[in-house]
Amino acid sequence: MESPQPQQQQQQGPKKRGRKPKPKEEKEQQQQQSASKMKEGKKAHQPSVDEKYTQWKSLVPVLYDWLANHNLVWPSLSCRWGPQLEQATYKNRQRLYLSEQTDGSVPNTLVIANCEVVKPRVAAAEHISQFNEEARSPFVKKYKTIIHPGEVNRIRELPQSSRIVATHTDSPDVLIWDVEAQPNRHAVLGATHSRPDLILTGHQDNAEFALAMCPTEPYVLSGGKDKSVVLWSIQDHITTMATDPTKSPGSGGSIIKQNKPGEGNDKAADGPSLGPRGVFCGHEDTVEDVTFCPSSAQEFCSVGDDSCLILWDARVGTGPTVKVEKAHNADLHCVDWNPHDDNLILTGSADHTVRMFDRRNLTSNGIGSPIYKFEGHKAAVLCVQWSPDKSSVFGSSAEDGLLNIWDYDKVGKKVERASRSPSAPAGLFFQHAGHRDKVVDFHWNASDPWTVVSVSDDCDTTGGGGTLQIWRMSDLICRPEEEVLAELEKFKSHVISCGTKA
Repeated sequence: MESPQPQQQQQQGPKKRGRKPKPKEEKEQQQQQSASKMKEGKKAHQPSVDEKYTQWKSLVPVLYDWLANHNLVWPSLSCRWGPQLEQATYKNRQRLYLSEQTDGSVPNTLVIANCEVVKPRVAAAEHISQFNEEARSPFVKKYKTIIHPGEVNRIRELPQSSRIVATHTDSPDVLIWDVEAQPNRHAVLGATHSRPDLILTGHQDNAEFALAMCPTEPYVLSGGKDKSVVLWSIQDHITTMATDPTKSPGSGGSIIKQNKPGEGNDKAADGPSLGPRGVFCGHEDTVEDVTFCPSSAQEFCSVGDDSCLILWDARVGTGPTVKVEKAHNADLHCVDWNPHDDNLILTGSADHTVRMFDRRNLTSNGIGSPIYKFEGHKAAVLCVQWSPDKSSVFGSSAEDGLLNIWDYDKVGKKVERASRSPSAPAGLFFQHAGHRDKVVDFHWNASDPWTVVSVSDDCDTTGGGGTLQIWRMSDLICRPEEEVLAELEKFKSHVISCGTKA
């Protein structure tokens, strides 16, 4: 399936987040600048990126139950878990979605990979830290390549079907892909783009980052430079849905109806298109992120470069239900709604902070009034996500190269004050420092508790490429202290019992 492409990309100014790799002649200059910065850092007695990384790597056997490091030739701005394919004794096999953001010498691609996720307490501690940063991981194998029309800025999977993903690029359209039906392509210069299975139209300007799928209905939400939030329902294009959870991807029919050329569709040559269910206006600058309320397909929220958090309800109209002015002191980059508690919403910003809001009490004197401000990053926060495993836990990644794991239940409690160092931010209980450049995306694994995939764009430190890491912190860190102590007592009793018998 190859064709001319959807709505032409509109020429815009530079993006605020993510960018194409530098041409080769610029890379050398960038490396020289990085080297001079490192020298300046050493003069000021600040540890360099490499020194911090070396320190982190030495602690990997203590901090992690499992870790896999996968070198990327091209950066990926997004990484997402797909369906679990197989369960075995020591590891599970699962789909993984990522992308290749190239410099134009080869096409941009959407990559579907198969990942082997090692089960807890299987990997030997001495082995997980013995990886080569320049090598690909044996746990990540490319399964299929889709040649994407433009770079892939965001990937989101449809919860109602394991084979459907949506992507954002530098255009007003949202592209929908049936990853099982799409042919595997060879990404060479001059190759024609793969044809999307569905094109969602409705934005009047480029929509690059803000993208979400509804957990309860086959709805898609997007935000863009036209300052609007757009909602679609792809229900009309659904013909069959594999409801049997035992079926593997590819065994059920496509949920996307394949129109015949010219059949009620002016864009049949490009693939079927679908207009929006609603266009929601209220932002005064680019919309950077959107998310659905976990329990309602009609309620959602958005954040943007106007420093606003806006809540919407499609049943009420296309205007804001609640508009939170000055939710942060700078542009807002990301938002997530707690899947365990509909009242809690997280936001991340260029002001380096993560803030938690309660939708029952969002403002005070007309401006944003968060429950708490989490201050542990030293650069713009790019991604926030609640953990599927514990209602009070969430992660945040930033341009400082760190992925922080927080537990708001621990904020201000005596047990936290006793266990953390005086300089550690309140609520922070784990810091993933395995990336040496900005962590542009991460995703908790809903099928494998406490397992995370994260990706960094390494253009600033190595001049190109990226790093994908799949990791699980030690359960001595993430489990409740009383559980760990109980298990130690049980183990001690077992050792004493064995000694007595001997």
